[in-house]
Amino acid sequence: MARNTAAWEQTVRSTIALARDLAPAEHDLPTDCPGWTVKDVLAHIVSVERMLLGEPLPDHPLPEGLAHVRNDFGRLMEIGVDVRRSVPGEKVVAELDEVFHLRLDTLPTIDPAAPTPAPTGEMVPYGMFMAFRAMDCYVHEQDIRRATGRPGNLDAPAAPCARALLLRGLPYVVGKKAAALPGQSVTLEVTGPAAFTVHIEVGPDGRARVTDPLPAPTTTLTMDWETYLVLSAGRRTPDTVTTAITGDPDLATRLLTAMAVTP
Repeated sequence: MARNTAAWEQTVRSTIALARDLAPAEHDLPTDCPGWTVKDVLAHIVSVERMLLGEPLPDHPLPEGLAHVRNDFGRLMEIGVDVRRSVPGEKVVAELDEVFHLRLDTLPTIDPAAPTPAPTGEMVPYGMFMAFRAMDCYVHEQDIRRATGRPGNLDAPAAPCARALLLRGLPYVVGKKAAALPGQSVTLEVTGPAAFTVHIEVGPDGRARVTDPLPAPTTTLTMDWETYLVLSAGRRTPDTVTTAITGDPDLATRLLTAMAVTP
């Protein structure tokens, strides 16, 4: 738990420092997170951390016609955002700083083995749950950085948390969402601060699995870490990023289109 908590702490501290440097108008800039501005992203982090402190969500009806709210989970996450839409950005930043320090005080009292529901719906130990928090806050920090033209902290301690959790969904992307056929295989090469190479092959049973290096994969995708992050987190579409493709272009296109694995 200590490593995941430290990763979460570092990226939230970095986000607070980043947000304090923003001009008032920058809080209203749109981000790659559908329907959310910079301030909305900050409000979301605040809301989730307050929920983790045991505070109930406000009794706040959402307005009709929010196209980016598509399911019950989205509606739940939107409440804490919408209730703060009339709050000035600097006050949302101050609230984030407040709740962050409350969480820092509380975390040492939590049993790392305590079963906790993860965003994926599974029950995980609290120590593992903090890896999800580190990833979520890291992804949102990068949302803000791209929106405001302030790159940085891409190599944060939370990057390995994001990599590990996003890669869990890759076999499902290959075998189900992209509908790769038995015998087909994919090599994904990612460069940059969280670089990795992974090989996925679809077995005779139609299930995709991580495998040893492949002599001749059906297709190979090469991209940098930020590109993998925005595709896997559903922030960008393939036509807005740069990737290199070797092998079957149709399978590659299906993979890139289906890369998103976050809720």
